[in-house]
Amino acid sequence: MTTDQIILFSLFGAVFGLLLWGRFRYDIVAFSALMLGVVLGVVPSDDAFSGFGHPATLVVALVLVVSAGLVRSGAVFLITRTLVDASRSLGAHITLMGAIGGVLSAFMNNVAALALLMPVDIQTARKAGRSPGLSLMPLSFATILGGMVTLIGTPPNIIIASIREDSLGEPFRMFDFAPVGGVAAIAGLAFVALIGWRLIPARADATAELEDIGSYIAELVVPEDSKHIGKRLAELETDADKADVALVGLLRDGKRRYGRARNSELRAGDVLVIEATPDALDEFRAAIGLAVADADREEKLNAAGEGVEIIEVVVTDSSRLVGRTAQSVGLAWRHNTVLLGLSRAGVRVTRQIRQTEIRTGDILLLLVPRDTGNDVTNWLGCLPLAERGLSVTADDKVWLAIGLFVGAVAAASVGLLYLPIALGLVVVAYVLSRIVPLSELYTHIEWPVVVLLGSMIPLGAALESSGGTELIAGWLVNLTEGLPAWAVLTVLMVVTMSLSDVLNNTATTIVAAPVGIQMAQTLGVSPDPFLMAVAVAASSAFLTPIGHKNNTLILGPGGYQFGDYWRIGLPLEVIVVAVSIPAILVFWPL
Repeated sequence: MTTDQIILFSLFGAVFGLLLWGRFRYDIVAFSALMLGVVLGVVPSDDAFSGFGHPATLVVALVLVVSAGLVRSGAVFLITRTLVDASRSLGAHITLMGAIGGVLSAFMNNVAALALLMPVDIQTARKAGRSPGLSLMPLSFATILGGMVTLIGTPPNIIIASIREDSLGEPFRMFDFAPVGGVAAIAGLAFVALIGWRLIPARADATAELEDIGSYIAELVVPEDSKHIGKRLAELETDADKADVALVGLLRDGKRRYGRARNSELRAGDVLVIEATPDALDEFRAAIGLAVADADREEKLNAAGEGVEIIEVVVTDSSRLVGRTAQSVGLAWRHNTVLLGLSRAGVRVTRQIRQTEIRTGDILLLLVPRDTGNDVTNWLGCLPLAERGLSVTADDKVWLAIGLFVGAVAAASVGLLYLPIALGLVVVAYVLSRIVPLSELYTHIEWPVVVLLGSMIPLGAALESSGGTELIAGWLVNLTEGLPAWAVLTVLMVVTMSLSDVLNNTATTIVAAPVGIQMAQTLGVSPDPFLMAVAVAASSAFLTPIGHKNNTLILGPGGYQFGDYWRIGLPLEVIVVAVSIPAILVFWPL
């Protein structure tokens, strides 16, 4: 080995070792290794930051913003509120949620897909009286599997396509991964839905140990153009149940209707009194097209600037609200703030919430102009609750968001637009149409992943230019000498999959993809099947909670232990390898 190869192998060994140790965050480890590589002369100074402008890095960042736009527009609510039903059997629920998760993660970041569906799954489990741990791991695995199907479904596919462009002159297209990734995803989903969930050890409901977030009494108004005018209140029960909302009563002309209120025909301006958590409140409002109690003020706020956001505050004994109402302190006209909901432990609120006298300990749900939450909280003399990422769904733009995204994917798929350009145009359109507020644009990008990717790409290029990947490929070729092609692909997949189970799949892909190309060139065959093998294997991190972020996300809420993952993950990885190798040889022949 040359001196440069020794230095680079040492750097990669140190990176992998530190990632396994977990003492330092992965982006700091990768960036430190890059800087050290420049200092030691194995990475040219001119190329040190080339990874940050690499198409793979840009696509990963853009996909995260597009995913956020699809969430804020209500596109995901549109799917989940239509299909999810707590009365289904566990197997049927896992099959349906797995299918939804798989489809969503094919077209958006799979971490974002799980983050969207996890609360729905936990809520459904509670309604059905079972532990969320029985369904969260299958859901996590389903979103990982679904990401294998398209170019933008998971970072390894994006990286593989970019490496192919750099090495062979042309990238993989949007759906080139679909034949192999689709076979692996379908086989994996079938195993998870039919057999895998039965292998999960019985655990206590970890979410039950967390402090329950109290429901709010809130008011939503029937707007002038509502399609529900003329319906009876009872007819909204189905939508309310799907959103986990309780219909408490009806206000008309400022007065509560008692007795036969559920049989009252709805009129424009009627106020529905509901009990719900913040997320459920927003979902129900978006689902049936209701307005907040002070809809005129909300409309003015949205028209004035960056829109609105939801905050939660606790009323202290020194708050200016104690003993007064939100209306009397001028909350609306002084700070353009709307009182959405009121939570009071053990006491049912019977008056209009804006005219209800506030007490110490009450929790208020407030709609405020974006970025003014701290000012409003301080003026009220309240304490903010912990940040929960609450936002207002822009449900009136759901079809615009979907149309823009579908159009971009179609344009990229047929080669009309370069994928990063297509996604960049979607992001611009989302910002201009305020689907994604400008103030939130950069908050949705997971910067540690961007830094990791931007740092590892120059290191991977240096390893390849120094002959390091050729050396690794030679070792693997010698190991598999005399074996048939399918056996060589299997060895490559197993090695890559093993690395991905304990390391970040981005780092694994950057190292394994050039090795696959070099192995193909050594054997004198097409590199495409080897790249496909790496793409599937790098995404198949099912044995540990650290192999993929989705597995880490469910660790606490599912009440899992480190050793629970391999029970489903090991047979699942065997199945993925078993179905992927024949599919690769059929769709991407040597």
